[in-house]
Amino acid sequence: MSSPSATAVGPGRSAASARSTPPDPRRRSVLRRVPWVVWLFLLVPLAAEVFWVFWPALNSFSLSFTRWNGIGAAEPVGFGNYVDLWNDPVFRTALRNNVIWVIGFGGLSVLGGLILAVLLNRPGRGIGIYRSAIYLPMVFSLAVTGLFWRVMYSPAGLVNTTLGALGLESWERQWLADPDVALYAVLIAAVWRQVGYIMVLYLAGLKGVDPALEEAAAMDGANRRQRFFSIVMPQLKGVNAVVFAVTVIDSLRTFDIVWAMTRGGPYNSTQLLSTYMFEQGFTLVNLGYGSAIAVVIFALAIVFIISYLVRSIRQED
Repeated sequence: MSSPSATAVGPGRSAASARSTPPDPRRRSVLRRVPWVVWLFLLVPLAAEVFWVFWPALNSFSLSFTRWNGIGAAEPVGFGNYVDLWNDPVFRTALRNNVIWVIGFGGLSVLGGLILAVLLNRPGRGIGIYRSAIYLPMVFSLAVTGLFWRVMYSPAGLVNTTLGALGLESWERQWLADPDVALYAVLIAAVWRQVGYIMVLYLAGLKGVDPALEEAAAMDGANRRQRFFSIVMPQLKGVNAVVFAVTVIDSLRTFDIVWAMTRGGPYNSTQLLSTYMFEQGFTLVNLGYGSAIAVVIFALAIVFIISYLVRSIRQED
C-alpha cells in the first residue's frame, strides 16, 4: 500500500510535471528544417503586401473622415464626406451604374462562361484551339482591351461597318458618345474579356464531376437538362462560390477598361464608383472624399460576398 504522504505528493508532482512539459520537439525540428530562403520568400512578399496594400487600405478609412488635398495637415470633418456623397448626383449615378455593372457583367460573364465550359468539356479535334482562342483576351490588359474596343466602336469601326453590311444602317451610332448606350457598349467589351476566365474556372470544376452519377441518372431516364441541374450543378458549389467572389470583386474594382474607353463620360453616363474615386482622389486631389468612395466600394464587396457565403452555408445545412 502507498502511504498517505506519497499519495498527497503524487498529484502535485504530476500537475507540476504537466505544467513544466516542454514544447513538442517535433514541431521545433520541423521549423528548423525549413531553409532560410523559404522564410525569405514568404516574409518579403508579406512585408510588401502589408506596406503597399493593407496599410494604405487602413489609411483610407481614417482619411475618409477628413478633408485633405495632400498638402499640409488633414482637416477632420467627421461624417461630412459621407453626407456629401449622399447628396452628390454624380455619386448616385456611379452607384446606379455599378449596380447595373454587377448584374450585367456578373450575369453575362457567368452564364457565357458556363455555357462555353459545358460545350467545350469534351474530347475532340480542335477543342484545345477553341479554348485557347476564347481565353486569349485575358492575356491582354484591360487598358489594351479598352483601346481595342474603342476602335471597334468608332463611327467607321467594325461594329458600324458590320451593321451597314447587314442592312441595319438605322442601328449605327456613335456608341461611346451616346449617353443612352455608352455604358452597355463598355459592358460588352468587359464581358468579352472576362468570359474566357470564367470558362476556365468552370472547366476545372467540370473535370471533378463524377461521371458515374450522370450515367446512373441517365439509366433512370433523366434527360440531359435534368442531369445537368440535378447532378452536375450541385457538384459545382465550390466553383460557384469562387466565381461569385471573383465576379463581384472584379465588378466593383473595374476601372481600366472604362477609363480607357470613356473616362466616365459622356456626361458621367459611364461613371463607376472606381472611376469617380480616381477622379476625386487623383485628378481633383480631394483625397478625403475619394477615400470615402473607396470605403463604400469595400463595404459593398463585403456585403455581397458575406451574404452569398451565409446563404450557401445555410443551404448546405
